[in-house]
Amino acid sequence: MKKLKHSLFIFASILCLSACAQKSKTPKKQVINMSNTETITLGSGCFWCTEAIYQRLEGVVSVTSGYSGGHIENPTYEQVCDKTTGHAEVCQIVFDTTKISLDDILAVFWKTHDPTTPNQQGNDIGPQYRSVVFYHNDHQKQLALKYIKELDASGAWNKPIITEVTPFSKFYSAESYHQNYYNDNSNQGYCRYVIGPKLEKFEKVFKDKLKKD
Repeated sequence: MKKLKHSLFIFASILCLSACAQKSKTPKKQVINMSNTETITLGSGCFWCTEAIYQRLEGVVSVTSGYSGGHIENPTYEQVCDKTTGHAEVCQIVFDTTKISLDDILAVFWKTHDPTTPNQQGNDIGPQYRSVVFYHNDHQKQLALKYIKELDASGAWNKPIITEVTPFSKFYSAESYHQNYYNDNSNQGYCRYVIGPKLEKFEKVFKDKLKKD
């Protein structure tokens, strides 16, 4: 009987520990006042890169990869890659304005891609990789244009900035396998050799803007 009680005690302890372990894996839900949020849609090359960068910024609530700026409804990735739909690969970014400013969002945008190469970022070539700001309000438009003017005047690049500043119209979320791509596929070749080094540079420059966990 003592052995049976001992066995039952061990079994109950294991169940308890297992339940606690499962509970600890459940992420805590953030309480977000949506009245303090703002949305902007940015294209800076491959949306896998853009997503990985903005996911790491303190104050960014969500980042969704998708397509904007084209002329057909509900485009697929394959259609966009055919370069005939007019869409750009973009990320729709929702951010908490009490934690990060639009200035910071745009500073990261221009610091983490080359805004002087038409329809190209590195070896990614095509109109879907163009540099573009799809603004959702006039403040976003004016601040983006101000950034371009000041950066051109500063000589930050030896060529003029060709980033499009275009009113937002429609956004189509990309296929599910594109979402959270780097985090789920960090050992994949493109992630290791393209996104990884870009993230390292970004994290060094904007280390004071990164999420703490």
